[in-house]
Amino acid sequence: PERDIDRYLELALREKLRITAVTETHIHADFLSGARELAEKTGAHLYLSAEGGPDWQYQWLNHKSTGGPYPHTLVRDSDTFRVGNIEFKVMHTPGHTPEHICFLVTDRGSGAADPMGIATGDFVFVGDVGRPDLLETAAGVQGAKEPSARALFDSIQRFNALPDYLQVWPAHGAGSACGKALGAVPQSTVGYEKRLNPAFRVAQEGPLAFVSDILTGQPDPPLYFARMKRDNKAGPRVLGQLPRPPRLTVQQAAALDAHAVAVIDTRPWRDFRAAHIPGALWIPLDNMFPSVAGSFISEDEHIHIIADDTAIDEIIRCLVRIGLDDIRGHILPADMSRVLAAIKPASIPETDTRGAAPEVDSSRLFVLDVRNQSEFDAGHLPGAAHTPYTRLADALEELPEHRPILVNCKAGGRSGRACAFLKRAGYDVTNLAGGFDAWSAAGAPVEHEAPQPQP
Repeated sequence: PERDIDRYLELALREKLRITAVTETHIHADFLSGARELAEKTGAHLYLSAEGGPDWQYQWLNHKSTGGPYPHTLVRDSDTFRVGNIEFKVMHTPGHTPEHICFLVTDRGSGAADPMGIATGDFVFVGDVGRPDLLETAAGVQGAKEPSARALFDSIQRFNALPDYLQVWPAHGAGSACGKALGAVPQSTVGYEKRLNPAFRVAQEGPLAFVSDILTGQPDPPLYFARMKRDNKAGPRVLGQLPRPPRLTVQQAAALDAHAVAVIDTRPWRDFRAAHIPGALWIPLDNMFPSVAGSFISEDEHIHIIADDTAIDEIIRCLVRIGLDDIRGHILPADMSRVLAAIKPASIPETDTRGAAPEVDSSRLFVLDVRNQSEFDAGHLPGAAHTPYTRLADALEELPEHRPILVNCKAGGRSGRACAFLKRAGYDVTNLAGGFDAWSAAGAPVEHEAPQPQP
């Protein structure tokens, strides 16, 4: 469950139900779990994994906010528990994480003796499987990715033994960083995945081929994944209720120091680029919002949001789901013209391929590509350095402080976000409009080999 649990409480109330049990498949890396929040609010019994060894056990189960333990049962492979007439049978499926479990679900109330489906969590997705490299690439556990990939191969063999008719209910769909190419369809069947899932086809070639394939081409994990893993293991802070930031006056907004607090500006790029509060971050509300906010804002920063009233609730939910809870104020875009008139606004220059090509050719600019590794490897601007936008916070010391930086991505969106972050950090940045797509379409030179170090 996610951390903004009011949705679950409202659903239960609407359906005249009580939440009596809470479970999850593993210690997540991409968002903060709401399991503790639900147990705190409802008194529900927790069913959580006991698998994975001593390093991957939940540390918060005996630390209820009022003292004492939460009602809980630690479950292992083949254990069962019931919620009403629905039976859940645990299946240990390590690989994505050591403690990962799935649940075979049987409706005993209808007289069924066999399961109807399996909740696969981050093990099997529609068209993909959960990446096994995050313990190493995100959580910093050195040497973990190859053993995890071999464990994932073994888990797939167990999945292959399940009947084809079982429905598959995964935890994620398209857009998640927990796999390479997740499908957008919300559910599948065991038989369909056995037949058409690319990872299952590669697994038929044996463990060596599978390990090599599954560890190749994974998207670069955002830096905040390590914090999610840490906090989900130790126990997310209990919220109690969602933050409800007050609307700031024009005078209050104009007084903000966006280098000391995080100001999230969700206005269109053309408006932000032309004029914004110095130090503000450009983070429009789209499917990239969590990864950008989590990558550019630290957990202890005070946050102010520039967004319409209709968007503020969704933005708050996105932020608390990744542990960015200290939301102090809300500014309406309609007020921004008066805010900007009261201060000396900042802007971000932008150039197109025609304007950038001579500068790149002369090496006057430091070229920074913020796409994923696989995109960069397929072709990039001559001499470009590479750091995915989600990992920029760890690479600032590698960037030149006294040299203009041309930032590019595929089409200009990720690079715009990166420009705002880098400008806040004090760098001289220019965004490449249209990105690499426009550059290559114009016939400008493209490199495919590894870049050379820039002076």
